[in-house]
Amino acid sequence: MIFTVLQVALGGAIGASARFLTGVGVTRAFGQTSFPLGVLTVNILGSFIMGIFVVMAANKGLTHWGPFVMTGILGGFTTFSSFSLETVTLIERGAFGLAGLYVLLSVGLSVGGLTLGMLATRGVFA
Repeated sequence: MIFTVLQVALGGAIGASARFLTGVGVTRAFGQTSFPLGVLTVNILGSFIMGIFVVMAANKGLTHWGPFVMTGILGGFTTFSSFSLETVTLIERGAFGLAGLYVLLSVGLSVGGLTLGMLATRGVFA
């Protein structure tokens, strides 16, 4: 168990660093914009890499690398890749209603949770 936790921690450090560097690269390439292009880039790229890894790991017997790559690197890079994988898994199982509900609840409640957290904290520091 401790080895798996260390794999996740190391992968997370790599992924978070890659997210930061990708954001810097996008800003250098396109300049400062009001649209969160860096975040969009890591979300799309992370989801793409998750798709590659899931199929490759299953076909090549590399699922033991899941904690390091999926939870660690890609989780540190973007949790959106995990969200995308869970959504596609529900769709592939034919659970279209659950997939739609998952997307709506994940996005809506996450944005709502962030908003409530901001409002509560602003109330403390106002």
